[in-house]
Amino acid sequence: MCRNLVLTATAIGMSLLCAGTVQAGPQAPNAQVQAPAQSTPPATRKRASAQERADAERLTPMARAAFWAREVDVDPTDVVANIRLASALRQLGQYDVAAQSAQKALVIDPKNFDALMETGRAYVGEGQGFYAIDPVKRAAALAPKDWRPLSLLGVAYSQVKRDEAAQAAWVQALKLSPENPAVLSNMAMSLAVKGDAAGAETLLRRAAARPDAGLQVRQNLTLVLGIEGKLGEAEKLLREDLPPLEAEANLAYLKTMAPGGDAAPAPVAAPAGETRTWASLKGAGG
Repeated sequence: MCRNLVLTATAIGMSLLCAGTVQAGPQAPNAQVQAPAQSTPPATRKRASAQERADAERLTPMARAAFWAREVDVDPTDVVANIRLASALRQLGQYDVAAQSAQKALVIDPKNFDALMETGRAYVGEGQGFYAIDPVKRAAALAPKDWRPLSLLGVAYSQVKRDEAAQAAWVQALKLSPENPAVLSNMAMSLAVKGDAAGAETLLRRAAARPDAGLQVRQNLTLVLGIEGKLGEAEKLLREDLPPLEAEANLAYLKTMAPGGDAAPAPVAAPAGETRTWASLKGAGG
């Protein structure tokens, strides 16, 4: 059963997840984002104020993508706008366009840490870990005391089946940030992909016990529990973390992952973060 998991990673650091969002209405996750129509020529429009930009980070991914697309339209050389557009697009699952936006920022500022990380995250989100390795290694060189590039690098290595390199990257990340739940979760899911659900559960319980563990860590634990057939505990976690309809959808999916389960629709994905989401673990291959 575990052989059907696909190992990928997500995009932004857990510390960057918004505590709340300004609701902009439901949006289809893979809807194409375009800059809003403007009647004023770009040359005469002004970029948003610092406060407007700060407020935009509390919007939903779709609304943020529209906001930052407008900022890029006003000034295509705006590095920050290109990076944040890439982040929003990645969270919408538009990985190829996200990578293009991040790379535009790199053309302007080749040593920009955030642009390098967003490029890597977009490639990893798309399952193209090979192309993430170079930009993420460059990001790690720019910030040698930051655990995030090493954690992401480990996932990129895992996608290309360089398991020893992945483990080395994660070990180094844990030296910089001991017991970091995102790193432990990434290590755990690499075990799950290899069929070691018990080992993955042990690491995920360590990660989930941390006070700074995010929703994705708990969702990964739920997924592994489902693989092991521990549906009672998995259901308890689902109902604690998700609205009823999402909990039911993911529970139905877990029942297909458990021994003897039948095919069912894919689970509803958790919000994107530094660890893998349910959406990035489904599918064939691996």
